[in-house]
This record gives sequence, C-alpha cells and structure tokens, in this order.
Amino acid sequence: MGRPIKYDGRIVRRKETRFWWMYYRERDGTRRRESTFTEDWNEANKKLRERLQARDGNILQIVRKGESITFGEWADLFLESYSKPPIREPKTHVANLRAANHLKKVFATRRLVNVTADEIEHYLRNRLCQPVSFKTSSGYIERGKLKPTTVHQELRVLRRMLNVAVRKKLLASNPSANVEFPVAVKGLFRPHYVSWSEQQIEFHAPSHLRNVVRIITETGLRVYKELLPMKKEHVDLLNCVVWIPDSKTLNGISELPLTKLAVEAFRNQIAISGNGDFLFPSDETPSKHLKSVKTAWRNTLRRAGIPYFRIYDLRSTYATRLSAGGVADEWVTQMLRQGDSQVFKKYSQMKLQMKREALEKLNRQANEMNGTLCQNVPLSKDFDTVLTQ
Repeated sequence: MGRPIKYDGRIVRRKETRFWWMYYRERDGTRRRESTFTEDWNEANKKLRERLQARDGNILQIVRKGESITFGEWADLFLESYSKPPIREPKTHVANLRAANHLKKVFATRRLVNVTADEIEHYLRNRLCQPVSFKTSSGYIERGKLKPTTVHQELRVLRRMLNVAVRKKLLASNPSANVEFPVAVKGLFRPHYVSWSEQQIEFHAPSHLRNVVRIITETGLRVYKELLPMKKEHVDLLNCVVWIPDSKTLNGISELPLTKLAVEAFRNQIAISGNGDFLFPSDETPSKHLKSVKTAWRNTLRRAGIPYFRIYDLRSTYATRLSAGGVADEWVTQMLRQGDSQVFKKYSQMKLQMKREALEKLNRQANEMNGTLCQNVPLSKDFDTVLTQ
C-alpha cells in the first residue's frame, strides 16, 4: 500500500530559472510539473489553486487547450471559419470584422483563458469615451463620441466569439456573460407593433412597397432574405402557398400558406413585375432582384406623418396578431420559421397594448359590490354566491 499524498500540489523554485514551478497530480494520479511564468510567490500559488480547481471540476484539459491560443489567433480563426458566408450573411461578416479589429487592438496578445469580465468592462468604458473617426482624403477627422449602440455591437460580437470558444472546449465559461454594459442603450431590438390604422400607410406607398407591406404583415416573410429575392415560380396562387428555397434558418426553408390578402398582394405584384423571373425586379437591371426598399419606406412614413420604424417590424406585427388571435406560442414559432422558440418572445408584442386593454377591465370596487352584481343562492354549505346572469 502506497503512502498517502500529504499535499495536492506545491510551489518550488528551480535553479535554472527565475520562475516558480508548480507540482500537482491529475485525477488519475499522474504527476504534473509546469511553470507558472511568474516570479511572484503569491501569483504562483494563485495559479496552482486555479489548476487544482480545474482538475477537481474535470475541466483541466479545456483550460490547457485555451492557454495555448491567444485572443488574436482565436479571433482570426473565428472570422475565417464561423463568420464568412454561407454561415453568416456578408453584412454580418463585415460587422464582425469591424468589431474584431477594435477588440484585437486590446486583447490580441492576451491568452484566451486570461480574458476576464473586468477587462471587458474596462474596454467598454474606454470605447465609450473614444471619438468617432472618419477617413478622408486628407486624413482622419474626429466627430463626437461613439454611440453606445456601436460599442454594444462589439460586445455582442465578443460574446458570440467566446460562446463558440466554449463550445469548442477552449474555455470553461464565457467571461462576457458576467459583463454589465456601462450605460443604458437605446435602439436595440425592440419591435414596433403596427396597428391597423398605422398600416394604412400603404396607401402612401408606391405599388410595389404596398404589396411588400401586405405580404409581410400576412405571412411574416423576412424582407431582404426571403421576399425580395423571391421568383415567380415559387408562388402557387392556385393552392395559396409560397415556397421559401433559402432562408436565415433551416426551419425557414419550407412551404408557407397564404391568406386571401396575401394572395391578392402576390397577384398584384406579379401583374406589375414584368416578364422577368423575379417577383421584385430591379429598376436598373430587370434581370436581377430589388436589393433594398429603405429609401421608399422612409419616404412613405414621412408622407404618412408616422415616426420612423423599421420595415422588419412588420414581421413582429405578424407574430403579435397571431398571438392575439389565440394561436399557441409553439405554433407561432413554427409560423415564424424560427430555429429557437425563445426568439418568439422578441417578436411578439402581445403585449403592451393588450395588457393595457386588460387593465381597463380592472374592477377597483370588487370588495364593495352590492346586490346588483351578486345574489345569494344557497347551493351548498361551501358555495352560496353566484354572479347574476
């Protein structure tokens, strides 16, 4: 029988180096010897404790793997393997690339496992104090401070990068999960519910945009990914269905039933789309589809005298109307063709206006009701009061 181990680990100074070395045993009893890369005895003991905690938590292999890669190396790998099309949209990749360039200026040489929540919060505070720089032919010019939404986007990209690192077992946990954004952010995803009266803005819109508004509010199609690139052959007016061959999610690739209003809007759009293949052809190049309706949408809202909101919010309106109609949340998720049921909570706005309507039914005199509302009908010793019919 072997001698019992007195200590889990220890710190020693080797003659040939100025750094402290740590000795410990793995879960299977294998003896390990590693440099702490520090001359501070307290710091060396802290690293030993972290090693022992990782060993006891069975994540020691993950910690070692993460220590072998820097943040800059992981950022480059993320941009190459998890950000480019077809995994992400080209615009998403551009946003990720822009955010990663700023992040690498601070964290590039840091080991991935050494990036902490405090360092991330410090980075965010510094970014919020920095001015906006524009590149011109005469050099860079500065105008005001960065908007919180811009800095918050960098935090979202960082969180995504570290989430992938956790999934690939390079990190035991995501340090950005414990980060609290320093300021209140306006302009994040907050869907706008379009009331029926507001939807009458379609009468101020050009014909193709009028059809876009009706189709999205009746089908929930994604405007730039699914609707504008749609071809006429994908629309079956006879059977009242439309085929979505390409979408943001795998669940989005499917057949979608159409309401009468949607069928009418599709029929009107086919009538004005010309002889090309696309349902929304480009004015400049009819052989290609329309790329954007942002200008027409903004001008339409201005003519109707309605404050600006995104055309994408029409999709949220579709979800809200389904929910208000009594459709179960699971079915609304299926109709939205979302990959995650939790996303439904961001789209459906059942919400504030409906809660207000419910509050209108609040009876503040419930304890003061007289005989006009209730009458005593002795049914049993337990139940002797019923509402007047």
